[in-house]
Amino acid sequence: MLKRWLSGLLLGAIVFVVVWFGDPSFSIGVAAIAVVGSLEFFPLIGVSRKHPITIFGIIGVLLFIGLAQFDMKYTPQLLTAAVILPLIWLVFQPDIQHAAVNWAWLIVGILYLGWMLSHFIPLRQLDIGRDLVILAIVGNVASDTIAFHCGLKWGRHRMAPRISPAKSWEGAIAGFIGAVATVIVLGTFLPTLKLPYWQSLDLGVLIGFFAPLGDLAESMLKRSTGIKDSGNCVPGHGGILDRLDSILFTVVVVYYFVTWVIL
Repeated sequence: MLKRWLSGLLLGAIVFVVVWFGDPSFSIGVAAIAVVGSLEFFPLIGVSRKHPITIFGIIGVLLFIGLAQFDMKYTPQLLTAAVILPLIWLVFQPDIQHAAVNWAWLIVGILYLGWMLSHFIPLRQLDIGRDLVILAIVGNVASDTIAFHCGLKWGRHRMAPRISPAKSWEGAIAGFIGAVATVIVLGTFLPTLKLPYWQSLDLGVLIGFFAPLGDLAESMLKRSTGIKDSGNCVPGHGGILDRLDSILFTVVVVYYFVTWVIL
């Protein structure tokens, strides 16, 4: 547990500094996390880190993040290329037995990591973007941390035993309440936000609801390939992908709520 807390605090400090100072360090940091996450995600189906699927996947993920930095109006073209180009490559490969699975996994990885993570870029570029990113990350961490510790102490009813046996409804409810309370406090006191109470409440509810769903979704993907942890680069937590699970859902929810409701 000490190792888990120390590595979490160190990672959190690095993330805070990168978010606070913004670009170019912020976009570089998002891209670096995406690359490490890709190196963990694509080999889940048994391919190596040097396999063309992994290489194509990393390229696709970075293109989505790079596009978000400059202009997102070309996203439909990039989505089309992400679907068609890997399929063309697979047509000319001698082994077609796993072609459909490889193609589907490649597209899923590009969209799951590249498209979802890319929402951090335009969110941070908003006038109140720094505080919004902090709110999204801290609210997500509050949900995960409170759910984890309350689940350990009081968890009795399993939430999704076939996907993540350790998660309980007691922990999920505590994490939800913790996320709502954290986001209300941050939305009120972060200097450039000063959100109305109802907007902070709505954001807290959304984060508290979608963060555990993101965690379960990523656990489901790993379980389907027979993997428990995606890596071991974050001591006590597993891999980067294990830390990205809930935040991928959270950043998307926060981005669209802000652009559709607040702005």
